[in-house]
Amino acid sequence: MLQLGVGLGSGMLTRAQELRTLGKPLSGYGERSPYVKAARTTRQSKTPEAGSSASPLAEQYGILTPSALHYERHHAGVPAIDPAQHTLLIHGLVNRPLVFSMADLKRLPSVSRIHFLECGGNSGSEWQPKTGVDVQRSYGLASCSEWTGVPLRTVLELVGLKPEAKWMIAEGADACRMQRSVPLGKELDDAMLAYGQNGEPLRPEQGFPLRLLTPGWEGNIQVKWLRRLHVTAEPYYVRDETSKYSDLMPDGKARVFTLMQEAKSVITFPSGGQRLPGAGRYEVTGLAWTGRGKITRVEVTFDGGQTWQNAPLDAPVLRKAFTRFRLPWVWNGKPAAIASRATDESGYVQPTREELIAVRGTNSGFHFNGIKVWNIGADGSVTHVEA
Repeated sequence: MLQLGVGLGSGMLTRAQELRTLGKPLSGYGERSPYVKAARTTRQSKTPEAGSSASPLAEQYGILTPSALHYERHHAGVPAIDPAQHTLLIHGLVNRPLVFSMADLKRLPSVSRIHFLECGGNSGSEWQPKTGVDVQRSYGLASCSEWTGVPLRTVLELVGLKPEAKWMIAEGADACRMQRSVPLGKELDDAMLAYGQNGEPLRPEQGFPLRLLTPGWEGNIQVKWLRRLHVTAEPYYVRDETSKYSDLMPDGKARVFTLMQEAKSVITFPSGGQRLPGAGRYEVTGLAWTGRGKITRVEVTFDGGQTWQNAPLDAPVLRKAFTRFRLPWVWNGKPAAIASRATDESGYVQPTREELIAVRGTNSGFHFNGIKVWNIGADGSVTHVEA
């Protein structure tokens, strides 16, 4: 130990003395280190209140996204709602219409589950070639949290569904009164009325005090600031399931209610905008998810898809949640094309961009889940453009 200290200069001693100074006092709410700069990127629509912000997935550890970095998508801004005044009305084809306060809902049995949430427009730019420059801008409208709330089955049993009830219209309390038609089969499966996220109340941007959570389905249908559930026999074909969040096919017809998010994955390191300092050992890592259940396999290629090898999956591997994969790699310093390919428990295999376009064309800006290739140049730079 004495030998290690022989060469210490005055600068090192000064630094050691600095580390002995008293730190910050206690605070009421914890903050991250000022040296951590991860932040969402925002994209505004025609008005300041509408737009989205993308999560920095390449800087995320594990599978949980911090609440403050969870992606956002708003159509009319974020309302300020007093939970003591907020209510949920359930009516329509029910035997007993009821109005629930937040206090009423929190008295009911609750559950906590980890699920991903993904905008139907996530990776929409990938329909066009050479547009997704990095993970955040091309895949960042997806995040994963632990959600807490009341199973929707519980409240629907309290109101009692009539035999002809097949759908419900979920409506939010934002200025545009966001509405979506939701098939009741899903609501009786694993949907919940969520009021908690990652151990604390929902953030306002995530629907405080209450949102609908339908795991594995596109984010738009998981209505935030939930105020009303109107049980019906048919869908309403509202704006955000016809003019938006539908898929225009090559023949001019549109697929509607394409709710499930198909198996998808992306390598987050190394990925676009990053640089490898030189040849040597690295750990390739990324995220995979599927609305069909569990991810069962992730393969990685280092030669643009000519050969693939299995990447180990981190435990726990959960249904309809992010799954972290990792694979050791020795880079030889030569150009490489790396990508990941996910398979889920239904047997569905993530397609290439070309395979996806062959079936669905390029008219849609929604529901892209093609394989993403990153190209590594001899200088270590990682881009979305062929080296």
